[in-house]
Amino acid sequence: MDDTENKIPGKKTKNHVECAISEIGDQVERLATKTAESIKKAIDKALASRNTVLTIRVNEESNKKLNMLVETGLFRSRSESAAFLIEEGIRSQEALFSRIQGKLETIDKIREELRTIVGVQDSDRS
Repeated sequence: MDDTENKIPGKKTKNHVECAISEIGDQVERLATKTAESIKKAIDKALASRNTVLTIRVNEESNKKLNMLVETGLFRSRSESAAFLIEEGIRSQEALFSRIQGKLETIDKIREELRTIVGVQDSDRS
């Protein structure tokens, strides 16, 4: 083998590696774009139906995290970032809220039974 034969396969291998790296980079970029779009859709959905105003106090660490979300440009305000996080927290605890709802329904039934036993009607309580 002469030097020319050694260099050509080496160049093909180098070009192949460069192409593979470039393709991986392109895939990562596409994934990052899709992820950003998904996050934006989730944020828009969470913020779309906000119509109740709450005043809350948070600790300094929570305030820093809310500010971080604003600084990234994902949210225009701490209020928006807090609303998003509350919505996501509620969504992630759906099983807990389902259990609570079941218990509240049981409590309502017991209250109604007690009213019946005592002879108190809803109109009597007004």
